[in-house]
Amino acid sequence: MKLILSHLESPLGAMLLVTDEQQAVRALDFADHRARLYRGLREHYGEVELAEAQVPNEVAAALACYFGGELGALDTLRTATAGMELQRRVWAALRCIPVGTTTTYGKLAKALGFDDPRAAIDIGAANGANPIAVIVPCHRVIASNGELKGYAWGLHRKRWLLEHEKAITAKRPEPETALLPGF
Repeated sequence: MKLILSHLESPLGAMLLVTDEQQAVRALDFADHRARLYRGLREHYGEVELAEAQVPNEVAAALACYFGGELGALDTLRTATAGMELQRRVWAALRCIPVGTTTTYGKLAKALGFDDPRAAIDIGAANGANPIAVIVPCHRVIASNGELKGYAWGLHRKRWLLEHEKAITAKRPEPETALLPGF
């Protein structure tokens, strides 16, 4: 399979974009996770030929708008993913989670028609295997207790994305307490 690899910068670090010849996004990863990107491409597509090219204008513009504050800008981007049926269902469902909101693994499992609470584990695994960062918003799925659990690209990025989307409140730094002599 012939795919196109592009490099771009983001507020969260350098990113690697993989598109097909129709400019559908096949993968979007952070450059510091390059091995994950290549492993995923092999798992999903087998032998892949990557040609380097500029980021397609539509994708570059949408990502720039998103990172600039136009949070719905990614909704129109076309994605195409391979993977098992459950993974593709989960990834499609992730794109339906509105900007500025979060859901839980359990709620996502129920939305996909699973009644068994243990299905949340399979949903979490599919979520974690998402090959398209940011555009397929797996960062919007959190633990049932509200904690930010698991994000393939680092919890610091998950927190930043959710704060950027105003889905969670930005963490305030802890105030420093001055110690007075004798205390």
